[in-house]
Amino acid sequence: METKNIVVIGASKGIGLSLTTMLLEQGHQVYATYSNTSPAFNHPNLHWQNFDVRSSETLNLPEVLHGLVYCPGNIALKPFNRFSSADFSSDYELQVLGAVTCLQQALGALKKSGNAAVILFSTVAVQQGLPFHSLVSASKGALEGLTRALAAELAPNIRVNAIAPSLTNTPLAENLLNSDAKKEANAARHPLKRVGEPQDIAAMAAFLLSEQATWISGQIMHVDGGISALRI
Repeated sequence: METKNIVVIGASKGIGLSLTTMLLEQGHQVYATYSNTSPAFNHPNLHWQNFDVRSSETLNLPEVLHGLVYCPGNIALKPFNRFSSADFSSDYELQVLGAVTCLQQALGALKKSGNAAVILFSTVAVQQGLPFHSLVSASKGALEGLTRALAAELAPNIRVNAIAPSLTNTPLAENLLNSDAKKEANAARHPLKRVGEPQDIAAMAAFLLSEQATWISGQIMHVDGGISALRI
């Protein structure tokens, strides 16, 4: 397996941490960022950087980059009339503009690899139309559009895909899964009768970064326990 240089934005917890662990096990060099959560561990192939995606900071990147994964996100659920326009601006800044900034900084290094992959994260709520999800759906819907536009623009040397999970057991979803009753109710909504784990989503990300996925671009990959496609 070829050793690759991969940057994981938001690698200190949740899906980003799980993916970082997988990539290190595969022997890759991982350039990982953290913001509010300190790094969980160190490794000879792991290069941490404290980085706020909403700042004007510069990423420390290798000259050649084979992959970029943008993990930062937010889950704020409440009625539409309780969100302010500032809430929408702040969420867009984190989820969309943060990704744009990181991609623009990394684009030159990605192009040099000749066969790079970019992964963004959406949500099942964009296609499902779920109540109280207006904030997250607006930002993630923009990311789905960005995914397809960049996949077209950057082909054939950079592939761009997004993963759209359903509810996943990460720190972001803590308030939705902080009791056995909530876990059971949310699991029951899914055809596969459980909520996602970080490893479920990270495994798809690792695949999309790999040589096995070099004919996949411009896709929104639904890793969601079947909830977006099945009615049982």
